[in-house]
Amino acid sequence: MSINRRKIASAVLAGLLLGASSAPAVSPSHQFTGSIAGLVTDVTGVPQMGATVLLFNRYERLIQRVLTNEKGVFGFDSIAPDFYSVRVSLSSFVPAMKRNISVQPGVRSFLSINMASIFSSVELVYSIPGQTAIMSDDWKWVLRSSLSTRPVLRFLPSDPVDLDPSSPQKQSMFSQTRGVLRLSASDLGAVSAFSSEPDLGTAFALATSVYGSNPLQFSGNFGYSPQAGTPAAGFRTSFTPTIMGAPGPEVNIMVRQLFLPARAGSAFVSGQHEGSPGLRTMSLSLSEKRKITEELEVAYGLSLESVVFFDRLNFLSPYLALDYSIGNAGVLSFGYVSGVPPTGTLVGATQPEAEFTREFAALSAFPRVSRRDGAVHVQRMHEYEFGYRKSIGNTTIGAGVYRESISNAALSMQAPVGYYSTSELLPDPFSSSSIFNIGTYERTGVTASVTQNIGDHMSAGVAYGNSGAIAAPEHPIETNDPSELRSLLRSERRAWASAQFAGTSPWGGTKFAASYKWTDYSVLAPSHRSLTQRVSADPGLNIQVRQPIGSVPGFSGRLEASAEIRNLLEQGYLPITTANGKRLLLVQSPRALRGSLSFIF
Repeated sequence: MSINRRKIASAVLAGLLLGASSAPAVSPSHQFTGSIAGLVTDVTGVPQMGATVLLFNRYERLIQRVLTNEKGVFGFDSIAPDFYSVRVSLSSFVPAMKRNISVQPGVRSFLSINMASIFSSVELVYSIPGQTAIMSDDWKWVLRSSLSTRPVLRFLPSDPVDLDPSSPQKQSMFSQTRGVLRLSASDLGAVSAFSSEPDLGTAFALATSVYGSNPLQFSGNFGYSPQAGTPAAGFRTSFTPTIMGAPGPEVNIMVRQLFLPARAGSAFVSGQHEGSPGLRTMSLSLSEKRKITEELEVAYGLSLESVVFFDRLNFLSPYLALDYSIGNAGVLSFGYVSGVPPTGTLVGATQPEAEFTREFAALSAFPRVSRRDGAVHVQRMHEYEFGYRKSIGNTTIGAGVYRESISNAALSMQAPVGYYSTSELLPDPFSSSSIFNIGTYERTGVTASVTQNIGDHMSAGVAYGNSGAIAAPEHPIETNDPSELRSLLRSERRAWASAQFAGTSPWGGTKFAASYKWTDYSVLAPSHRSLTQRVSADPGLNIQVRQPIGSVPGFSGRLEASAEIRNLLEQGYLPITTANGKRLLLVQSPRALRGSLSFIF
């Protein structure tokens, strides 16, 4: 009986708040946008002040962040029509998540959020501003006959609710400040198909808002290179100005420096370099996302990067992504990238600190540098991709086809000492292996995927594809001439399949993700990060676990421990036999174990 009363009271509060906050007519400025408002309470119906409410777009990128006021109310106004997700978190309660919230022009989406220590719930109600008859006659009869709900009728209409606590005029110069400090350790750096991702030991990120509408972020990653034992560091600053009331282009500036392992010694250019050679990068990038029409959304950007390693290499990396909605039939997508793919395609994070995860990934994604015939080269890719996706309730289906060409492709190799000269084999700064330049290869591929949301806390997905792979020679190589090995490597088509499962435990708040990608491990199939699809997986078995520890006494932040294992079964190691019986080993994705402790505030 008490559960029914709480449901009745929740629905009544939703109706009254929507009716009280609605205007008699819709203003022209709101005819083309919608809004999301909500009320956060505990299991007894008491409003919860100070709850953190995060708004994510359909690409699971954080776009707004607010706190509930003293009445437990929050609001996001003037939102472009699309599908959004809202996540609410509060100390001592299990986070609540609601996905696929449809925001329509002139319509307010109201969330009645019930925070609990075991299962939190979210109820969604849509309302058009100016529409006061939100309740049916049955609800009105219940209100007139229920003594417990009559005080609500007398109290709320005389106390209007402010649904815009984040308006710029109410913000100080620096507001909505949050950050994270992460201490980590790893046995190896993780190497992907297009970049190296070191774990330097300490990372931090700080995000704030200048006058409530200009997001500013500063992040860094510093420590000691795991192989060189020398200091390494990187810093990145991101700023998104508000221009004429709308977010402008995001500007990023990043500088990084590390050194090659000491085992490289003075074998490179004797007398010209003392100690370990240094790898230095500096980049400036611009990116922006715009909704051109109700159906068409475009995201584009350009980065200029300078890499200093013996020589100076400068290159541009433009990218373009288009989404065209065909109504209930789904969304058509197109993606293009040249050079280094944008950071957003490297991260599929849905956690509240997704913005920080993206910053850390950008800092760690060093360009893949290799040597060939004594010259330094940077791996670059050129890719075109067409995709399609459609959401049917809690199920999302997708398909894509792509064509990519990778020049100066760099693969990880373990070779006997001295087998190849340093003019051809470069020590990897992030692992105990080396980097070998195989030249240029091209491939086409197709993918199909299905993702199912299991409630608001878990999701599962499967994917299948067919793409080009690199096959090794079947017979021993006869010489230690690297040109012979390059000429014997060939491209073949291989099928692959993957499964993913991710979610949040409703008991301890543990976040977990597991994936397994099966393919023919007699060939190398470098990972492909889709520009149009959301499902991607690294080779082999990969597991990630994040465990909230709780708040820190005397501080407003909280602690979180995490662990990550990549390629747990060590699959995708391709052996090549030499004429003298020695063995070279091409590595697709090295096994890596990472652990970290984060302080989030």
